[in-house]
Amino acid sequence: MSRLRKGAGKAVQALAGLISLVLGLCGFFALPASYATYPVVPPNEGAPRWVRGAFHVHTTRSDGRGSPLAVARAAKAAGLDFVLLTDHNDFTPPAPTWVDGVLLVPGVEISTSAGHLIAFGMERPLEGMQRWMPSGEAVRAVHAAGGTTVLAHPVQRHNPWTDSESASQAKGFELYSADTFFRHAMRNPMSRLLPAVGAYLANPMHGVMVLVAPEPEPGERFMELAREQPQLAFCAHDAHGLPSYESVFRSLAMYLPPARVPSPLPSDAKAAAALVTAALRSGGALCSFRALGEPEGFVLEGVDPERREARVGDVLSVRLPGIPDVDTVRVEVWGEGRLGQDGTSVELTGPGVVRVEVWVKGPGRFFGSEWRPWIVPSPVRVLPRGPGI
Repeated sequence: MSRLRKGAGKAVQALAGLISLVLGLCGFFALPASYATYPVVPPNEGAPRWVRGAFHVHTTRSDGRGSPLAVARAAKAAGLDFVLLTDHNDFTPPAPTWVDGVLLVPGVEISTSAGHLIAFGMERPLEGMQRWMPSGEAVRAVHAAGGTTVLAHPVQRHNPWTDSESASQAKGFELYSADTFFRHAMRNPMSRLLPAVGAYLANPMHGVMVLVAPEPEPGERFMELAREQPQLAFCAHDAHGLPSYESVFRSLAMYLPPARVPSPLPSDAKAAAALVTAALRSGGALCSFRALGEPEGFVLEGVDPERREARVGDVLSVRLPGIPDVDTVRVEVWGEGRLGQDGTSVELTGPGVVRVEVWVKGPGRFFGSEWRPWIVPSPVRVLPRGPGI
């Protein structure tokens, strides 16, 4: 018995030591987080306000921690106008409704044989839907109902999208996903998870932003699909309530162009939801990691706004919000484009697709800084030169 007691005592001491170590490390990262300041880029005074909202959010109708009312209240506190609810396999979601001043827009996250699929904007009921149905059938059923399909967290190790044919049929792609960032941190507990947890204790929004560490695979796969057919880029909250809805909503959002969606939205929930879903599927919407700054005033000039197309030899011009510091803001280009020496012009070099984003140097995991995506529009298709050009 004495040996058992001694063994149990040593186990308790080891566990207590481990807990103390983890708490100490969290405290180590909590201190600098209390000094992290946001936004990095000051607001662009006088720019038209864009309607903003959360994309891919779960409630207690599936595996979320908060009721629709709780989600709406968190969105209101974070300054959002709408939330696209996407509870798992919720094939008969409630109609659009205003809750505490926030528009709740129905959608669904469908579990298919190849991965998870976001569907929204259906004009007719989804027919014959069931869990784990073939991915191609799910995509076609959503399109037949007048809806838009988006591949959810398509390249993460947990529930990636595994079917190439149906992937090319979907209309959108979650290029940046808060859930994917979190799962990446879980695989890197010392370098990512503990810094984020410690930062979250002192500054929840900074804790979420510490998780934002883009990997190359999503962008590479996205560009492959975009070369096959036009693709919409989405940033997904994939919010379940942990981290808190409000902290995630304050960190990023989807923004809808004022040319398409008035601010404020119409009081009629059905009409307002129709405007929101039309703007999300138009290609004119953009994502912003709003903790770094609001994107109002951003324009990618030289692009056909309806078709998001330009031609080889054209030069796109990135108009940045306000007057950002050149040492903290930079333009990133992937695909068939080359960044000019001025840092804001993009020459289109060949047919295909070009992806242009704005990145910001924000507060790092400790007292340093890290480059993170800030403004993320959908890519531009680059057409060959026209006749006589």
